Amino acid sequence: MSATALPIRAFRRLSALRGGPQRTALTVFAIRVGSAGFAYGSQVLAARLMGWDAYGIFASVWVWTAMLGHTLTLGLSQGACRFVPANQAQGDLDLARGYIRAGALMTGGAALAVAGLGAALLVLEPDLFAPAYRAPIAVALGVMPLFALQDYLEGVARSQNWIGLAIAPPYLLRQTLMMAAMVAAILLGAPPRAEVAMACMLVAAAAATAIQAALLAARLRRALSDGPRSYRWRTWLGTSLPIAAIDLANAGFTFVDVIVLGALVSPAEVGIYFAATRIQQFVVFVHFAVSAATLQRYSAAQAQANRFLLAELVRRQAQLTAAATVAVGGAILAASPLLLAMFGPGLGDSIPILGILVAGSVAASLFGPGEDLLTMLGGERLCAGITAGSLSAAAFLCLILVPGFGALGAAGAVALVTVARAGILARAAGRMHGLPTPVWSAGNVR
Repeated sequence: MSATALPIRAFRRLSALRGGPQRTALTVFAIRVGSAGFAYGSQVLAARLMGWDAYGIFASVWVWTAMLGHTLTLGLSQGACRFVPANQAQGDLDLARGYIRAGALMTGGAALAVAGLGAALLVLEPDLFAPAYRAPIAVALGVMPLFALQDYLEGVARSQNWIGLAIAPPYLLRQTLMMAAMVAAILLGAPPRAEVAMACMLVAAAAATAIQAALLAARLRRALSDGPRSYRWRTWLGTSLPIAAIDLANAGFTFVDVIVLGALVSPAEVGIYFAATRIQQFVVFVHFAVSAATLQRYSAAQAQANRFLLAELVRRQAQLTAAATVAVGGAILAASPLLLAMFGPGLGDSIPILGILVAGSVAASLFGPGEDLLTMLGGERLCAGITAGSLSAAAFLCLILVPGFGALGAAGAVALVTVARAGILARAAGRMHGLPTPVWSAGNVR
């Protein structure tokens, strides 16, 4: 093949995909915004029905449930986006089938084991938990395995570019069912307590997971057909476990401010801060949407040794993420008085908190998809180390700033470390893979 043949062929492939990642990202973002709208509605409903103390308890328990649920996939959800497309691009469907089955078994086993340990601890050492938290935690132990399994199903669907099937059940259907269940529970006379809200989440998660699993299994049978399965446990776990560490650190990083506040301030103050973070999630969804559209394409391009396509994907992801984050962040800040007022009166002091969190997300978006490159192309251990260090830094800053500045200090700590982490990840990805990711240099290949 001539020296110019590869770029020409790559350009043709890219032309065939032109607009594909952008359309996919818009689809994901539309679904996430719709789900965020229902989630926002359910949070507003919960806060108004339960009051800030009970809502703060629910928020604290939900944070731990989500954090552990994401981690208990053992990194196999992200690993599906890395391994399955590469196996298919190389024509090795036996490995693809093997990975999908093995990942489901390991995710389910790990989640059930941790839930069982939690239940045993709750029974044997109940005094470890404040009385108001015991019932919500007991229900949350049933939610956690469903959350982990649905996270894995999302990764498998994303590996096939079935973005609607990946995103709609966990983020749109689950949130819709959660809100409907809460309304039904209150109408039937259930008390407005944290354990009731968590029970509604259990019902919603069970229904959404069952529907997604059935639909995904049917599509996989058509896409991969029946056939033998082969397994590479050492390779898969050797790559996925560091990704699990990244997921745990990411989840901890996402919720460290709420966790520290939960230890240092009243449940009511936690609830008020958590309300601001729920609105800020609209900004975070931008990166999620673009990443969901692009992540698996990195793996396929790498398997084909297609540097031209990789560079173009990096450039598009960086520019699209930054532009959309700025636009969404500005819109959220403009609407923040109204959005916060829906939770109830007296939330005007949360506007500066929301502004700091949004500013951190916007600044971090300018550094591009460094984390995605390290996770998909090799460098997951380095990424895990950087993220763990960032988590430690965020926790340290929160512990220093929260006693003096309260929720405002937590927001400032998280925003500062968010930007620093994005810069470090961008530098690490550029040095390791020769693909600069910041928006001002993305697309250049070294």
